[in-house]
Amino acid sequence: MVHPLKITSTLSDETRYQIYEYMLQQKKSFTVQAIADRFNIHPNVARLHLTKLTEINLISAHFVKSGKGGRPGREYKASEEGVELSFPKKEDSRLINWAMKLIEQLGPEAIDVAKKISYEDGYSEMKQSIAYGKGIVLSDFNAKIDHLTTASALIGYIPEITETENGKKIIFSIYNCPFKKQLSTNNEIVCILHESYLNGQIDALFSQNEFEQVESMVHDCENCKYEIEIGNNAL
Repeated sequence: MVHPLKITSTLSDETRYQIYEYMLQQKKSFTVQAIADRFNIHPNVARLHLTKLTEINLISAHFVKSGKGGRPGREYKASEEGVELSFPKKEDSRLINWAMKLIEQLGPEAIDVAKKISYEDGYSEMKQSIAYGKGIVLSDFNAKIDHLTTASALIGYIPEITETENGKKIIFSIYNCPFKKQLSTNNEIVCILHESYLNGQIDALFSQNEFEQVESMVHDCENCKYEIEIGNNAL
């Protein structure tokens, strides 16, 4: 197990953190040169950053044949598992599994209560985030989108905005589900509760909206994708 201090030390470098975040979003492999070009740094510097991220298991390295002969080239890809920090070691995942089994056994009424709890948690967390933020002008639509994106950078809100007859539509994808470990069991319940949580966050920002999940990793989609219709009165 990688020591938590080594993880935090590695990610304290701003460029290295940005490289990891970018690779996490893209969900594909990169060569050293590709990272060097993307971040406008020397390939040796890019290789150092990638090596450091590999040492703490945030990314993996593998060799790929070029098809032109010669030695295989090395490529890097962000790990889907990620890492967990714990001071000291905690058993949160075990506790989550117990809670999921309890909800499943108690049936629909328990799911409805859990949805209410997760919704309220998302709503209150976003309201607190707004209150703590400095210089946030939430009467501005773009400021709200920026705040939503910043609040969940590593989860991966990637918003696309389109105009509609009645206002705007926000389409965003989550590329790094925070509950990926729990999706192997009780995936439907996990997805329902996460959706309620996100719905609460959206309601905290936009008083009038229609929130809908259109794609889900549970149903073999690459990302979880949501569409939110925002009425003109809420802009």
